Amino acid sequence: MKIFDFIKYKHQPEPTVAPILPEQIYKQGVLELQDVIAPSALKITPREINLGDKIARTFFVMSYPRVLTDSWFSPIINLDRVLDISIFIHPIDSAEILKKFQKKVAEVQSQIMSREEKGLVRDPILDTAYKDLEDLRDQLQQAQERIFDVGVYLTIYGSTTDELDKAESEIKSMLESRLVYVKPALFQQEQGFKSVLPLGRDELAVNSKLNSSPLSSIFPFVSFDLTSDKGILYGVNRHNASLVLFDRFSLENYNSVIFAKSGSGKSYATKLEILRTLMFDTEVIVIDPEREYEFLAQAVGGRYFNISLNSEHHINPFDLAPPREDESPADILRSNIVALVGMFRIMLGGLTPEEDAIMDRAITETYAMKDITVDSNFAEIEPPLLSDFELVLAGMEGSESLVQRLSKYTKGTWSGFINQPTNVDLNKRFVVFSVRDMEDDLKPVAMYLITHYIWNAVRKQLKKRLLVIDEAWWMMKSDDTASFLYGMAKRGRKYYLGLATITQDVDDFLKSPYGLPMITNSSIQMLLKQSPTTIDNLQKTFNLSDEEKYLLLESDVGEGIFFAGLKHVAIKVIASYTEDQIITSDPSQVLALRQKKQQVQ
Repeated sequence: MKIFDFIKYKHQPEPTVAPILPEQIYKQGVLELQDVIAPSALKITPREINLGDKIARTFFVMSYPRVLTDSWFSPIINLDRVLDISIFIHPIDSAEILKKFQKKVAEVQSQIMSREEKGLVRDPILDTAYKDLEDLRDQLQQAQERIFDVGVYLTIYGSTTDELDKAESEIKSMLESRLVYVKPALFQQEQGFKSVLPLGRDELAVNSKLNSSPLSSIFPFVSFDLTSDKGILYGVNRHNASLVLFDRFSLENYNSVIFAKSGSGKSYATKLEILRTLMFDTEVIVIDPEREYEFLAQAVGGRYFNISLNSEHHINPFDLAPPREDESPADILRSNIVALVGMFRIMLGGLTPEEDAIMDRAITETYAMKDITVDSNFAEIEPPLLSDFELVLAGMEGSESLVQRLSKYTKGTWSGFINQPTNVDLNKRFVVFSVRDMEDDLKPVAMYLITHYIWNAVRKQLKKRLLVIDEAWWMMKSDDTASFLYGMAKRGRKYYLGLATITQDVDDFLKSPYGLPMITNSSIQMLLKQSPTTIDNLQKTFNLSDEEKYLLLESDVGEGIFFAGLKHVAIKVIASYTEDQIITSDPSQVLALRQKKQQVQ
């Protein structure tokens, strides 16, 4: 530089720098929403945009057929891929478009007349165009239709270019089969991506003119939802991420069935439903064959009864429920005698017709011995015990075999199970009866006895209740227990009772003559992951397509198909962290929770 420039620079006063205030420093370090959701890097190429780990490619619809059918766009909306769709609709003034139509009609008519003068064969394309233009012009004139500039843009996402190419090919083939053609926004990927963002800006501006009727066929909210205005959250629709919300007590009946293989999340889904149902002033009762609901009962302040040979909890099968206003004591007594005969049929390994008649008569005489008749006040009586019944039975002719088989329940090891007064009650909003420690031979008897006790309590007082029977195949093994369960499913609605049956042994459940009727009497059905040995039977029972069949075979834990009436959707059961800690059945999680609890103590 020149010397005078140096001197000038040297003597120039230093610029003053404003001090940085603490507030400015704080604002520079504050993260805003756009900082959180922005990708780590961005690269724009002619055909796509790299958004960090993902690649996006935007397309626009460039051409439509002469006629658009209803729901032609639904296969794209329901496509099992991650994509964004934007539809821009710009109204056009009808007066302005009518002037253009008049000119266009004149052009087409002129071409038709010119061909006629030359003696050429009639052109069907020109005739169709003339007819369409005239019809549309009449509808516009009468305000039956309007014209719009419509832009339809799609952005697909993938991890690799090959994945994007495959998705592009799939979308193009689906649309081109309907004569709708799309093109990628070459050298306009940035404008295309901004157009599908929820900003409401049509920066791509590739529009086609459509009138009202075909425009309505692009209505985007046609994906299959299965939800109601109230109820509990069962899960998320895997197809479109909508919520599967239902209130079983608002359906035609309150029953449900869940079929799933072991470890697929059926108990998890059930416990989640119980936890959410308890928030809606509903009492829940569970028959638990594997002691999976004990921690849940403790967490919500419920009652937990362990029914086994050595348990302190007992249920007397001879208990009688006081009749309601619309019931007579004779009906209650008669119903209980029938139920007791069914229970003895299970306990004694079956009864001949003669033995059945003897048992019926013996039960009636046992009640009479305690002065219990149709005129008695059932709320004040002291019901007989099994040992009282044994005494009456022993005095009857032809009962030797019955007394011998019954003795193991009144004497010896099995006497503590059933020959005791009832000392359990349902005075909590959540009650669990566990039969895990009961011998396998006695589990059907125990489940029948508990279910009968619950049924008597349900009939006694009208309340909104949900009865959950886990591993219901135990009860479906015997016709008597299955019949009783089916009777509850049919009559439960009258007493405001919902019955939820859960099973992993699908074949045993469906082999019972009451299996299919149980399903048809359930408004809600849920199928989670299935094994190959049972899937064909389920496919036939539920009329599943091959795609739904393979979906059930390949589903992850907590995933499956949710049915409500004639509709069904793919579902994923989702719980919050707190809910998960309460209801988990995963042994590793349960062990970790116990260790954490011990450390705290």
